[in-house]
Amino acid sequence: MVDRSEPEPTEASIRRALGRAATGRALDAGEASALLAARGPMLDDLLRIAGDIRDAGLRDAGRPGVVTYSKKVFIPLTRLCRDRCHYCTFATVPHRLPAAYLERDEVLAIAREGAAQGCKEALFTLGDRPEERWPAARRWLDERGYDSTLDYLRACAVAVLEETGLLPHLNPGVLTWSELQRLKPVAPSMGMMLETTATRLWSEPGGPHYGSPDKEPAVRLRVLDDAGRVGVPFTTGVLIGIGEDRAERVDAIFAIRRAMREYGHLQEVIVQNFRAKPDTAMRGMPDAELQDLAATVAVARVLLGPKARIQAPPNLIAGEYDLLLRAGIDDWGGVSPVTPDHVNPERPWPHLDELAARTASAGFTLRERLTVYPEYVRAGEPWLDPRLLPHVSALADPATGLAVEAARPEGRPWQEPEEVYGGRTDLHVTIDVTGRTDDRRGDFDSVYGDWAEVAGKVAPEARAGVPVGGGADADLRAGLRLAADDPAALLTPAHEAEALALFGADGPALDELCRLADDARRDAVGDDVTYVVNRNINFTNVCYVGCRFCAFAQRESDADAFRLSLEQVADRAEEAWTAGATEVCLQGGIDPKMPVTGYADIVRAIKARVPDMHVHAFSPMEIVTAAAKAGVPVREWLLQLREAGLDTIPGTAAEILDDDVRWVLTKGKLPASAWVEVVSTAHELGIRSSSTMMYGHVDHPGQWLAHFRVLAGVQDRTGGFTEFVALPFVHTNAPIYLAGIARPGPTWRENRVVHAMARLLLHGRIDNIQCSWVKLGDAGTVEMLRGGCNDLGGTLMEETISRMAGSGNGSARTEEQLRAIATAAGRPFRKRTTAYGHARA
Repeated sequence: MVDRSEPEPTEASIRRALGRAATGRALDAGEASALLAARGPMLDDLLRIAGDIRDAGLRDAGRPGVVTYSKKVFIPLTRLCRDRCHYCTFATVPHRLPAAYLERDEVLAIAREGAAQGCKEALFTLGDRPEERWPAARRWLDERGYDSTLDYLRACAVAVLEETGLLPHLNPGVLTWSELQRLKPVAPSMGMMLETTATRLWSEPGGPHYGSPDKEPAVRLRVLDDAGRVGVPFTTGVLIGIGEDRAERVDAIFAIRRAMREYGHLQEVIVQNFRAKPDTAMRGMPDAELQDLAATVAVARVLLGPKARIQAPPNLIAGEYDLLLRAGIDDWGGVSPVTPDHVNPERPWPHLDELAARTASAGFTLRERLTVYPEYVRAGEPWLDPRLLPHVSALADPATGLAVEAARPEGRPWQEPEEVYGGRTDLHVTIDVTGRTDDRRGDFDSVYGDWAEVAGKVAPEARAGVPVGGGADADLRAGLRLAADDPAALLTPAHEAEALALFGADGPALDELCRLADDARRDAVGDDVTYVVNRNINFTNVCYVGCRFCAFAQRESDADAFRLSLEQVADRAEEAWTAGATEVCLQGGIDPKMPVTGYADIVRAIKARVPDMHVHAFSPMEIVTAAAKAGVPVREWLLQLREAGLDTIPGTAAEILDDDVRWVLTKGKLPASAWVEVVSTAHELGIRSSSTMMYGHVDHPGQWLAHFRVLAGVQDRTGGFTEFVALPFVHTNAPIYLAGIARPGPTWRENRVVHAMARLLLHGRIDNIQCSWVKLGDAGTVEMLRGGCNDLGGTLMEETISRMAGSGNGSARTEEQLRAIATAAGRPFRKRTTAYGHARA
């Protein structure tokens, strides 16, 4: 690893940064780096500023002068790891261990001992994915029927909850979005140290993280974001003194701040100092200096602000409690009276009496907290899964969210609460009469993250007020020729310039593009305009995912929230069948109180009442979160739904299949790769789906083209898409529009071009291109039928998602009204089934 020396900041630059910090002005990276070099009286000034910020935050939180800790047991589930960190003594090799993992009974024995001594947290620490490096780990898991370390971790966490009542905090290292979804129901909190954003410490030979795939900074930053998207109260932090320079250390703190502001999920930030250990590659490296640690804590406090909870491990500070308290910490982390610190076994925890006395001598009161911080305890949902609430509530003071110190954990069933049905169950009718209660949710300013951070992620070409379109005339002419001769070729990278030019077509060129799309439509499916007699049934709108475009989702306590019972769902399906419907389309919010069996129960209830009704139900988001909640793979979950009677699934929740725009638009929805996995798996199981794209918000044509490429790739592999549906963004009540970030939906030109390009780009792959009368209105739908579309969708009978967003086109159409639209377009009509067969008379 190349040595990097950096010039020392001047005294003047440090004093200038101190002056800005003292007056509450924002610091840039250079100023923050300068403050890390503060020593002597300047360090004292820095600590005073940081301490004042911390004190203000504690007053605002309602616990002035309170410093917290968690009473825990340390459960080293496995010390095997696929990484090779050069400072670590926790990770070892199989022949040095009696077994690859602790047995379940060993886990419970540690937890029971902790519960007996009043501990409330079970800290699970383990190496990253050891089965991918060590055959002994793979063998151990196979012999006990576990697919992975994370499956075993989940099972152990449930056992600890049910057998002892301790609250699991999980530190399994790098996790994907889907894995976070699977683990959230079994743990009130999780964590992973960011450590550093200095890529060179990972990529260069001799670096502390060289040879450790899970220590790549970009990978760990993605975990921080995914934890926020899933809504996990999460612990992270920096490790100082491992070879990073001041600028790199500050960059890591800024990265943490960005994630904290965007998602609000980082419950604590640990600033940990490197301490050299024998028998490691870094045994000769000097320990991080305690003044350096204090300066870093203080800079973290200044940058992260009064609401941040900042911790320094008390067993690594050589007794300098007062120094760290002056620097702005407000938490000592987990302290165990039962187990050692298995990561730093040479440095024992302080006794709680000593910790309380040293904290009191600095003018603070030591109070016990739970593994999940008070703010998240008091908020409850969406941060805590309903199955965890009884365990947390049994140990928490409802007024403060802190631990009830006298409470002793007791095992409780890990089970779903009884679901309560009701609310505004007539919304599907009254939305067209009295409308929604308010134009936005009561938690508008917090649930979607920091709007300024969100706005900063929008691509310049996709921002509100920036015209979409353009392209060289030569590319446009070439694109039109290709659209006439070989339209599907426009999807290939070789013809990207032509495709993008066509997305910018206007005037006569746009008219020609639509004519060519209509010719392709005629060649593919003929002149019939098809429609299905169906009914939408939204069985709940309770949802805490926080999609920034969605005006449908409600909190359980909101005036417009509702949940339908199984009987109510079946009643609506029977009413639809009596009215001539052949399909019901079911979608709902991601309701944390939806039972694991709830989705299959809905399908069975419909099939029991109306056996021949086609059930077209559950978006990929609903499927992936339900599977995660049940702790089973997506394939197994889909098999259960198919067995219950599920026929097809809607390809909604796609929005734009480009994660750069997706995370701006949806915050916590499944990543594009997970959407592809769900629909591909469904197709492989014989469950076909539609495909969709929602456009006209914070997106641009390059992302539209990429989206169509993803759909084409899936169709080439599975052949499972029945149709493509273009969904214009309805902006009126959409949070991201109300926040001034999204465009006010697509222009009329964009609507024409997207539908026409859908026909051309998907030519030979997906024959049916549908336009949405709900979003376009009748006149707009007629125009789309003249520019490549052949399908009107359904009668719907009820529609609340677009109407809650502000669509003004009603929520139902009769067959006669749909036929009139086809007639207005000069085309014959035909009633169809969901899969585009001929429908019953």
